[in-house]
Amino acid sequence: MDTDGYLNRAKHSTMDAERNCMKKSERSGAFDHIFATTVKEQIGKAGYGDWRTISAPDAVSLGYGFPYPESLPEDDLIEATETVLTDEDEQVLQYGGGSYTEQLETFLADRAHSRGIDCGTSNVLVTNGGTRAIDTICRAFLEPGDSMFVEGPTFMGAISVFRNHGVELTSIGVDADGLDIDALAETLRLREQQGRDSPKLLYTIPTFQNPTGVSLSMDRRKRLLELAEEYDFVIIEDDAYGDLRYTEHDLPPLKALDDTGRVVHIGTFSKTIAPGVRTGWIIATEEILAVLRKLSAGGTNTFTRSLVAHYCTSGKLAANIDAIRRAYGERKDRMQQSLETHMPPTAEWTEPTGGFFVWVTLPAQIDTEEMLVDAAENGVTYLPGSMFFPEDTGNNSLRLSFSYVSPDEIDRGIAALGQTVREWT
Repeated sequence: MDTDGYLNRAKHSTMDAERNCMKKSERSGAFDHIFATTVKEQIGKAGYGDWRTISAPDAVSLGYGFPYPESLPEDDLIEATETVLTDEDEQVLQYGGGSYTEQLETFLADRAHSRGIDCGTSNVLVTNGGTRAIDTICRAFLEPGDSMFVEGPTFMGAISVFRNHGVELTSIGVDADGLDIDALAETLRLREQQGRDSPKLLYTIPTFQNPTGVSLSMDRRKRLLELAEEYDFVIIEDDAYGDLRYTEHDLPPLKALDDTGRVVHIGTFSKTIAPGVRTGWIIATEEILAVLRKLSAGGTNTFTRSLVAHYCTSGKLAANIDAIRRAYGERKDRMQQSLETHMPPTAEWTEPTGGFFVWVTLPAQIDTEEMLVDAAENGVTYLPGSMFFPEDTGNNSLRLSFSYVSPDEIDRGIAALGQTVREWT
């Protein structure tokens, strides 16, 4: 997606920068014959994290799926850092770390068990963030040309990772009850009838999905597991938002319903502590984890693991989750109210009960990527829906995030969006 010219980007205007650009231009293509085929295919395409540059001066950014700044527990993390350094001296800074490092697996296993997952420390692998966990799983299962299913729409960062592995991506639709299991079953049946292989992996965010905010119903969760067994594929369950529910109703993770070991569960602290700690985890069978551990070259940042472990075991994580649930719930309600007030009747949107996002669908003739120029001028930015599909579709939809900005900014941003949509209708 080309947003140059109207969205704020870093400026490279010095003479040194210009000379560097000229040198890079002269070298352009010099290593194309050495790059891997899967890399060559992605050159020039949007990469992981490119969406973070979509902003504009003085515009409310409803595109960032970031925690709001006041939610970041800076003082508690400083205290955790001082404690682990005092308790373990130089050991915490050595290869392997100290005793706090190993406490994190125990904490995660106990927490998973409390959510209904049959899990011990041998079923937990700590990773450098949730996206690294996705990539590690892909390295274990995928080869170029393999088939993989994703939700449509789905997390655009995951799409980038999957494309890096050179796989054939097929998206299955999402509705108010999550992944369309009937459509999935029909697609699998037709592929079998045509003599085509089943997908090796299916990637899903079943709880408070990114980007729609919807959750997979209980009946569909059970049916998905049945289809995985019938057609012999593995499910990647991305549970990045599972802790961020704003109602009393709670659905069990897919992994808690998994009797055959086909679900590989991913979690992250990016939404409940801070993205900068870059700490996630994988829960899977010992057989699968044995492979994933071999692929985890270099391991994780043991110092970060130590301070995260102290933070979690001290009870600070649970307290922080309670606080941010209330704050995000208020922001979610504010966005829903603002949409009702400012959007034209031709617009539709999801009503999530957790997570960070609302998915908006506009009349078919509106291209939200093109409309972004006018929206930015009117005072708001968002992420166009086409970014969330592996195919060329979703052009009349967009993702809004209520997590990063204040309630007043939400009102201002949605008012600007409503004005823009009316201008385009």
